[in-house]
Amino acid sequence: MIDEFAKETLHGRLRRDREALLWKLDGLDEYDARRPLTATGTNLLGLVKHVATVEARYFGEVFGRPSPEPLPRWQDSDGSDQWAAEGETKDGIVAFYRRTWEHSDATITGLPVDAPGHVPWWPEPHSAVNLFAVLVHVLGETVRHAGHADILREGLDGRTGLRPEHEKGIDEQARAAHRATIERAARAAASVSP
Repeated sequence: MIDEFAKETLHGRLRRDREALLWKLDGLDEYDARRPLTATGTNLLGLVKHVATVEARYFGEVFGRPSPEPLPRWQDSDGSDQWAAEGETKDGIVAFYRRTWEHSDATITGLPVDAPGHVPWWPEPHSAVNLFAVLVHVLGETVRHAGHADILREGLDGRTGLRPEHEKGIDEQARAAHRATIERAARAAASVSP
């Protein structure tokens, strides 16, 4: 009973955080979705492409259920799994991510939580895993990159929140006052530091 509860809880969180990650693309044109927003080139659409690829590999290859479609190259030195090439579109990458969900969900639903898997890109002896461990790992990856997306989107246009229903009109005056309070505290702490 606890195994099914754990699997359903993790799967439910994964579904929620997938949607949160995709929401960070809402309303953005191709340029803003894919343009580099950090010194290393991190971008919103690239985060979605990367998480889709991670999920496809972990819930596919690890359990002998490879993705039914070709996957982008992964973890290349050029980081091509983390940015959208000229010929790729926002709609195409979002559709790839949604198709990945279907394949992943079939794996998660179809296997018991202790189903064995093998992660060939992990060093031995850590390469032997089960569905529970992979669920935790992929959920962690998704949450991590959704957090990156939160910060990138806030820097891009001020949008914050986990889901559309959490978004309220941005009170720029209150936001500026809050930021000023934090800045004052940082300066005060710096002035008393040895």
